[in-house]
Amino acid sequence: MGAAIRRPPAETFPGSDLPDEPWVLHFHCYLVRDAADRLTLVDTGIGGAGSPASSWAPVPGTLAGELAAAGVTPAEIGTVVLTHLHSDHASGAVADGRPMFDNARYVVQQADLDVVRGPVLDDVITVIKAQLHVVDGDAEVAPGVHVRHTPGHTPGHQIARVGEVAMTGDLVLHPVQLDDPSLPYVYDDDQETATRSRTEVLAALRAERAILATAHFSEPFLRL
Repeated sequence: MGAAIRRPPAETFPGSDLPDEPWVLHFHCYLVRDAADRLTLVDTGIGGAGSPASSWAPVPGTLAGELAAAGVTPAEIGTVVLTHLHSDHASGAVADGRPMFDNARYVVQQADLDVVRGPVLDDVITVIKAQLHVVDGDAEVAPGVHVRHTPGHTPGHQIARVGEVAMTGDLVLHPVQLDDPSLPYVYDDDQETATRSRTEVLAALRAERAILATAHFSEPFLRL
């Protein structure tokens, strides 16, 4: 965590017994290619050097290079799911004041649009406004790609499902919350609602033995 928002781990996850050592945040985005070669991107990372995340995150991000390494150009991506409108998930939606993904629909929950303010509104949402695909609750947003509204971290937080894989955004931030989903996160907007969402969704995913694709764990994939 950048110095602007860094706290001791036991304070970041109140009630935990995490040791007082740095919590190293990773920033994962997920590219999904279906059988018809349609491309969906889930989250866009921390963005460029002057992005809204630059006050606390290690910008610039590496999304463009990672896509190129996968043989994908931004113009090929048809759907971008933003799990929520925090700067480390949404900033990479734009580059140099323009939409990063010219041909994509950007999927966001209405509840997050209702509350977004500051640089994410001014420098991201305003720029991609014409391409927004606004949903209100659970929806299929591309063939085989479903979003589920999981409020708490933000009012419009959502996860994305593709088959047995659940791309969980900030539903769960640290592995300690897998052991005890009741542990809150200090930066959840509504800790009680976030705890309820996390507990219910993780229980359902465990019952399915689903694969978690997490946003901030050191290892991105985990089978429950």
